[in-house]
Amino acid sequence: MSASPNSIEGLQQKLAPARQQLVDHGIYHALTSLDDLRTFMQHHVFAVWDFMSLLKALQRELTCVTLPWVPKGNPATRRLINDIVLEEETDVDPEGRSSSHFELYLRSMQECGADTEPVERLLVALAEGKTVAEALHAAQVPTSVREFVLSTFAIIDSGKPHAVAAAFTFGREDVIPDMFRHLVADLQRRFPGQLDTFAYYLNRHIELDEEVHTPLAQQMVRELCGDDAQKWQEAATVAADCMQARVALWNGIQADLGVVVSS
Repeated sequence: MSASPNSIEGLQQKLAPARQQLVDHGIYHALTSLDDLRTFMQHHVFAVWDFMSLLKALQRELTCVTLPWVPKGNPATRRLINDIVLEEETDVDPEGRSSSHFELYLRSMQECGADTEPVERLLVALAEGKTVAEALHAAQVPTSVREFVLSTFAIIDSGKPHAVAAAFTFGREDVIPDMFRHLVADLQRRFPGQLDTFAYYLNRHIELDEEVHTPLAQQMVRELCGDDAQKWQEAATVAADCMQARVALWNGIQADLGVVVSS
């Protein structure tokens, strides 16, 4: 039975083939050595970083982040996004100290010997006032990384909160647990002592995204699209595009690993 296209269930039905393509991608089985995992992380860290800009774009649009403060938008939606920001920007590390998930990922990279210099160059370039495109150039990132990040910022720059929310919810939060389960299985057994923080990061994401963030984010999409059929259609298109952008990013990593990517 088909769900209404103007609903979360209808949107999920539309996205099911693209989602399955992403979950079944060959990248997860291509990571057979610690060197492979380092290569993966050196690409993927940019997706971890630009995720925070999606989140902050939503906070900017849905809450008041300027002075003087005034109540803005729907209080329930404000609560949804602020709850997610709290745990993404100031979660806890394995020792119980405050850390953003991005900073936790950097620590994971350092722990296993992955190269953090490119993403650190990006952060320096941004601090110097360079645009995202200029900062990516300064970081000397692979083409697949550049295209992925720029596609994220094109959605942010669209000025459509429902589109940004769809990218955040269905391009990231909803599908991440199933993707990460492929990676977390077996890692600590195969590489004892070298991936403890990374395994913590993955398990923390699976726990938060599946049990907390995805239901909150879906509710946010529902609030932002309302009864507007055009917004629901735009949300579906953006979410599908995000999944295809992720597939292209995974293909780029496979190519770097020397794995033949099937068309």
